[in-house]
Amino acid sequence: MGYATCISPCACCGRAFSYNPIAVPSIRVRGVKQPICEDCMTTANVQRVAAGLAPLPIRPDAYEACDEAELPIYDD
Repeated sequence: MGYATCISPCACCGRAFSYNPIAVPSIRVRGVKQPICEDCMTTANVQRVAAGLAPLPIRPDAYEACDEAELPIYDD
């Protein structure tokens, strides 16, 4: 049994961070999903609540490693 984590830059601030590739919040940039770091999601949610909008959900495991069994299997 193993674990998986990804490390890449945040789509908003550009800072490198680690995350669960299945659970991390993301946005599409030119059709490709790009991850958003916890700091940027927290900031966005504060702004949303101040504007009277509901905060965007963040899974509790979004910024932790996931079990490798959760990863999709791609067959070529």
